[in-house]
Amino acid sequence: MSPVVPRFAVTDDRSAGGAHVVSISGEIHMTTAPDLSEHLTRTIDAGNTALVLDLSGVEFIDSTGLSVLLTALRRLSQSDGSLALVCANPTVLRLFHVTSLDNTFAIFAGRDAACAHVLRA
Repeated sequence: MSPVVPRFAVTDDRSAGGAHVVSISGEIHMTTAPDLSEHLTRTIDAGNTALVLDLSGVEFIDSTGLSVLLTALRRLSQSDGSLALVCANPTVLRLFHVTSLDNTFAIFAGRDAACAHVLRA
């Protein structure tokens, strides 16, 4: 019997205004979080300080995934950068609410609003 491989993908894009957008889909948890962490570290180290994480395709996130997002936020804050999340999935939004992280992250229902937020920050 072969192991179940979690569905997880990350792609990069740039908004018309110049924000760096990282689109994430699938599951962010103990197995996939290290890959996301490495990707975000490379992205931030490359000088992308107006960063939008599009979680529209995320079906599940656990505390390990939240920790990766918090680390990215902290790194960007230390370099006068800005981070916004795009999330409309009620299940994922509930996790941010239950953990009170909806008060920590700038969360938007759409990509345009999130990009506008990080570009004016």
